[in-house]
Parts: sequence; C-alpha cells; structure tokens
Amino acid sequence: MELSQYMEMFIEESKEHLQSVNDHLLELEKNPDDLAIVNEVFRSAHTLKGMSATMGFEDIANLTHNMENVLDAIRNSKISVTPEILDVVFKAADQLEEMVMDIADGGEGKLDVSIVVGQLDRIEKGEPLLNETAATTETPAFVQEISTVSENRLQYDEYELTIISQSIEQQFNTYEISVQLREDTLLKAARVFMVFELLEQMGEVIKSLPTVDQLEAEQFDYEFHVCFVTKETTEDLQKKLLKVSEVDEVLITPVTVSTVNNLKEEQELTASVSETAVIEANVGNQASEPKKESGSASSHARSKTIRVNIERLDILLNLFEELIIDRGRLQSIAADLKHADLNETVERITRNTGDLQSIILNMRMIPVDTVFNRFPKMVRQLARDLNKQINLQIIGAETELDRTVIDEIGDPLVHLIRNALDHGIESPEERIAAGKSAEGTVNLRAFHSGNHVFIELEDDGAGINREKVLSKAISKGIVTEESGKLLTDRQVNELIMASGFSTAEKISDISGRGVGLDVVKTTIESLGGSISIDSTQGKGSLFSIQLPLTLSIISVMLVELADEIYAVPLSSIIETSIIRSSDIMNAHNQKVIDFRGKVVPLIFLKDIFDTEGQIEEEFHSVIIVRKGDKLAGLVVDSFIGQQEVVLKSLGNYLTDIFAISGATILGTGQVALIVDCNALIK
Repeated sequence: MELSQYMEMFIEESKEHLQSVNDHLLELEKNPDDLAIVNEVFRSAHTLKGMSATMGFEDIANLTHNMENVLDAIRNSKISVTPEILDVVFKAADQLEEMVMDIADGGEGKLDVSIVVGQLDRIEKGEPLLNETAATTETPAFVQEISTVSENRLQYDEYELTIISQSIEQQFNTYEISVQLREDTLLKAARVFMVFELLEQMGEVIKSLPTVDQLEAEQFDYEFHVCFVTKETTEDLQKKLLKVSEVDEVLITPVTVSTVNNLKEEQELTASVSETAVIEANVGNQASEPKKESGSASSHARSKTIRVNIERLDILLNLFEELIIDRGRLQSIAADLKHADLNETVERITRNTGDLQSIILNMRMIPVDTVFNRFPKMVRQLARDLNKQINLQIIGAETELDRTVIDEIGDPLVHLIRNALDHGIESPEERIAAGKSAEGTVNLRAFHSGNHVFIELEDDGAGINREKVLSKAISKGIVTEESGKLLTDRQVNELIMASGFSTAEKISDISGRGVGLDVVKTTIESLGGSISIDSTQGKGSLFSIQLPLTLSIISVMLVELADEIYAVPLSSIIETSIIRSSDIMNAHNQKVIDFRGKVVPLIFLKDIFDTEGQIEEEFHSVIIVRKGDKLAGLVVDSFIGQQEVVLKSLGNYLTDIFAISGATILGTGQVALIVDCNALIK
C-alpha cells in the first residue's frame, strides 16, 4: 500500500488522539482511581501506536508503546496513579505531539526520548524515579528497550510470533539484533555470512531484515536486523559479534512476553487502520455505486465524512469571490438594460450564489474547541508553577468561527489566560484571607450573537485596582492627571492594554503584562473585532472579545465622496441619517451632534481621505457607527445602498493606510476602499 497518500489523514488523526490523551489525563488527575479514564487513554495511545507503525514512524510507535505499558500496569492495579507518574506521562504526550508536528512540517518525526523512556520503564517496574542523568545511564548502550529499536523494525507473522512466545516460555532469551557494518566494507555479503554463522553456533535465527536472499545479493546499505533465540546473555552476544571483522556496532533489544502480546495487538490494529484508509480514500467512488447493506453503523457513518485539505477550501473560496464580483457586474448590466428575462435570470443567480456562499462559508467554519483544547494542560502547568489552585471551566467549545479567525485568535487568548492566572487569581493564602475558597475559577466561554462570536474570559480573582492602574498610566504619560479623573472604570481598565503598560513590580515570564496585552488588542482589532474589560476590585475581571464570523465576504453600505465610492461595513453601522447643518454643534473644538440624547462627534470623511466632497450644504448624510461603547458620525456626500462585497487585501506595500482595511471590486469594475471604522473612532 502506498502510504504517502494517507499522510494527511495520519497527521490529523494523530492530533485528535493526542488531544484525547491529554484531556483524559487531566480527568485522571482529578479522579486517580477511575480506571475507565485509564482505559480511554490506553485506547487512544494504542491506536496511535498502530497508526504510527503502519506509516513507518517507529519512534512514535515505540514511545507510545512504553507509555502504553505504564497505563496497562495502572489499569491492572500493579501501580497507582500519582502526580509524579502523571508528570512523566504528560511529558511523553508532549514529546509525541512534538514528533507529530515535526512530521506535519515535513520532517521524519525523530526526537531523543531516552530520558522519558527510562522514566516510563522504571514506573512500569515499580522502581523509584531517578534524575535525568541516572535515567539515561541505567541501561548499557548496546542494550535497548523495544521503544528505541531501529526504524526498520522487524515485522512478524502469526507463526513467527508463536515461535517467539514458545521460546520465551521455555526460558530462552529472545533478542532483536541490529548489526551495523563499517561504511568502507567491500564484501558485505561475506560479513553477513560470518555473523549468521556465529549466531547459528549460539542459537537460532527466527527472521532477518532484509531477507536472506537480499543479504546475499548485497541489497542493503550497511545495516541489517535479525530476531535471535539463544541461551547467551546480552553481554556475551555483544562481545562475540563485535569480534567479526568490519562490524561497527551491535544493538540488542530484548523481546519479552509483553512485547509479543503488544505486537499481536498491533498487527490487528494495523489491519484495521489499513482497512479504514482504503475506505476513506475510496469514499468518492461510493456515491456512484449502488447502495449496499452496511455491516455496521460505524462504517456507514464513515462513508458520509471526508477530509478536505484546507488549501482546497481556500482555492474554492477564492473562485467563489470572483463569482461574487462577476455577479455584481451582471446585476449592474441588468439594471442598465432593464431586460425582463435578464433580470429574472440575475435574480435566480443571486439566490443560488447566496445559498452557495452559505455552504462554502460553513465548510470553512471550525469549532473554537480546536483552540480551547490546548488550555487545560497549559493551565495545569501554570498553576503548579505559580503554586496556585485553579479550576478552568470551558463553555461553548462547539461554537464555530471561520478558520482565518481561528488561526489568529490562539495567541491572544494564551496571553489573556496567562495574565488571569498570574495577576488575576490570588494565591490560596490570599484568597482564604479574603474569605474566598482556596481554589480560583477561570471561565472561558464562547457563543454566537448575530453576525459575531463572543469569547469571554472571566476570573474570580482580585480584579483591577483602579487607582494603581491610573497612577501608573499617568506616570507613563499615557493619560494626564486631569483627563484621568474623567475616565470611566471601563476606560481605566482598558489602559492595561496600552503599549508598555505594567502594574507588576517585576515582569513575570508567566504573563508578561505590558508585553502581551497590547498585542492582544492589536490582533483582535486587526480581525475587525473589539475587546472590552469589566472588573470589580476584589471580585474578579471579565475580558470580552467580539469577533466577526468571517473575514472574506462582508455586507457593506456603499457611500459616495465626490466621484469616489467607499464601503462601510454594516457590522459597525447603527443607523443612517440626514441632518441639517444647523443641527451641528461645537464642543471642545470638535463638531458634534445630539444623537438620541448622546453627544456624538462628527468625522468628515472628505477631510480624512482628502477628497473634494460637498462644500457647505444645508443637509448632510451621516452614518452612525459604533466601536464598543463609543459612537461617531461619518459624514459622506450620499448613500448608494447595501451590497455584499469581497474583502481584498491592499498588499504588502500598502499596509499602513490610515482608516482603510482593504478594498473590493464593484460590479462596474470600479475599486472601492473599505473604511476601518475602529481606526476612525480610536
């Protein structure tokens, strides 16, 4: 079977199984006596081991095998779950994840895991954990556990495994031996013959890799492997084999009953994985075949799901965006010609493309769980580092966001969570003294509201000290003492997101307040979102992030300035209005209007974008826009109407254009710039 075509499926499924391992390990830490959780971890690890072996990633398979042995000992009550044991298993999971990510980046998944392997081995044997140095020197260099055997591991059929099992039962030693010849060896076949002759004097060779015929034909590089049954010890075997001329290295791996049992299980799982791969690879052909009775519900369900590379979805979306532009052009032509049949056809195309747009955008939607699932383990480790007790609760992880937004939101959330743990949640002693429980709570919520997704991070910690924040902001020159007195509590809270702001006595490597929160705000606003902070001193803080569902196709209000057309996103608009010049007032050298009892500043876009615009007119067209709790009125020449447009980047050379977030191509072929309302209000 050609395995390269299943690489993407292997990577995705490996990530899913590792996530399952981490999630269940966190549960196991809270419920160490729940063997059902151990079984779940074992199943995920066992599946990952078989998949890795099938794909030829033996380092992953072997490390998972060692982790599996520890889990097996736990579920058979040979050892008990302790924090120290879980730390080692978590470390093994981290290294497995590191190897999978290396494969995803085009690597071979190689990593030195000898320390963790040694620790897992000692746990399995019930021995106390040693320090890292001791763990690496416990086993002689030439004797390796099955976990670090060469990537060209021997594969056995059922008959060969039976022979090995019987040999072990009869007290024979069984080894997998890797022999490395010197690279300047001229007669490789002769050296192999000498090794085999020596081995046959001491025992029996069960299997070789490459085969005997291939070895005789010198169809190998300089390394070969054998499975060998003997009464000899590893030390004697090592000494005798190294005496053969031009043998450079000998690696010996003991084979145990546990190893054989796991190899048998692996064979069964490998067959299952291969069958699954074939089924998923052929799913496209099933649609054209006659419907057949399914042998099981799971195989029937599997046929309804396929994995699609995200790059293909990006290509599909780009093509659809061009279709939207052409649709706008067709609408413009139909309006000019006033042809009944053409108008009817255009209306039908508009409806169909609207349905197609909904389908394509939904295909790109990903649950925020893909970001949230990394946080429980992160919070566990940070709580230990900070000597705090913290309970993280995740709500609404199934809420979906466009994958473009998902890709960008992860790092800002990491900063916010680290900040909440380091600066928000107090130490157990401080919490008890304040009449709180020793354990702090952090709630991470996600939910839909209209065309937006809200992500909230709430903690029951100390809250934000208004006076301390204001004092620091004044000393940093962020605000003046006079203006600071006029700020609301929310405005003071948001000062902590100013660049370089920090209330910490020393910068912490946990959160880096002042190093990270300004980046959080900048990233979220670049996504067309906003962030607000509410806090009650002594009770906690709430960070609320508002994000658009998608960034590629947006609804806008087209407006005119002189001969130019601009687009204002509907998501920022509250209302449009026509006002009289006499309604405009002045306050603090700023033109303002009274909008429903609120004083709202006016921004004349002709001044911002340096267009001619209308001279003094009796009436003005105004768009009331909002950013958080701040309002502004954008003055334009006239309204054109609403339209769905494709948001296009201005490119790398036009990244710093003030108040412009992108551009779109209209049906007439004209380019319209998209106004960044957040920048204008700021």
